[in-house]
Amino acid sequence: MTIRKITLIAAMDLNNLIGNDNSLPWHLPADLKFFKQQTLGKTLLMGRKTCESLPFVLPKRRNLVLSRNQSFTRSGFEIVHTMDELHKEPELMVIGGAKIYELVLPHATNLILTKIHTAFDGDTHFPAVDWSNWQINRITNNPISEENPDFAYDFIFYEKII
Repeated sequence: MTIRKITLIAAMDLNNLIGNDNSLPWHLPADLKFFKQQTLGKTLLMGRKTCESLPFVLPKRRNLVLSRNQSFTRSGFEIVHTMDELHKEPELMVIGGAKIYELVLPHATNLILTKIHTAFDGDTHFPAVDWSNWQINRITNNPISEENPDFAYDFIFYEKII
């Protein structure tokens, strides 16, 4: 794979939980806004279940779905069946789910994580990361406040150590 930049972007709780019943276990509008800012104009890669969880194609972004299901289609989404089909992409933003994160993590160059300082109940976790291969570039702390009364969270930007 010769992609120059592969970024995994995800929100997770204290236990690396990223989902419950194919949806987010929390409501965090600031993270949705952050996600949009980070992904606008980019090529997104997601799995079939993540695609099915979206109400519509994410606008102003190229929406690729990696699926083993040869008959899967959805209007506005481009379906690919192997990672080899992505070799010409100069940049990918991987948006989930867990199986896609696990598959692409060894090839990732960057991680953008929203770390929520609370534990939730759920059934889907971000894959284990060998943090010795990653360095933090930037952290934006978001404490509990009037605009954010429910829980504190951080936006953390990582870069792979080469």
